Amino acid sequence: MLDRLYARIIALAASRHAIIWLAVIAFAEASVFPLPPDIMLVPMVLACRARAFRLAAICTAASVCGAILGWTIGSFLLEYIAMPIVRFYHAQNTLLVLQERFREWGVWIILIKGLTPIPFKFVTIASGAAHLPLAPFLLACAVTRGARFFLLAALLRRFGAPIQAFIERRLPLVAGLFALALIGGIVALKYI
Repeated sequence: MLDRLYARIIALAASRHAIIWLAVIAFAEASVFPLPPDIMLVPMVLACRARAFRLAAICTAASVCGAILGWTIGSFLLEYIAMPIVRFYHAQNTLLVLQERFREWGVWIILIKGLTPIPFKFVTIASGAAHLPLAPFLLACAVTRGARFFLLAALLRRFGAPIQAFIERRLPLVAGLFALALIGGIVALKYI
């Protein structure tokens, strides 16, 4: 089953609509979607390593645009839109702690947490809820998301063939580690 799913993702990553899906997922992940854009970025870079930095730029730009939506939700629509998302993840206390930390540490929180497996939507929504000024927020998002996606793209571009071979040989292990990182990021929210 994993082999078929992997083959489908690789085929989708090589399709003519893949860039649109990459942008949509990166945008949504920064505001409402639970899965990171890496699920599209990695196979897209592996499918065509020459486009690695272009894909990282698209992913970064879409993520920053999605961060604006997350900030807007936190700033203006917290009770109507953000709280159902926060309640879904049982992260009410986490949101309060993040708001306080944003007031104390500002953009440093974004710069650090934007590189981790913690869902970025919590960072963007909490930034808006803490009324972090938009300009430094956007700059921090661009730096941290750009660093994450360009580093990943650079590693895949440089070591793509061995990485792809490893993924294909050890697909259950890779899928399990990805799931653990994602779940770990969500669980870590309770202990921030």
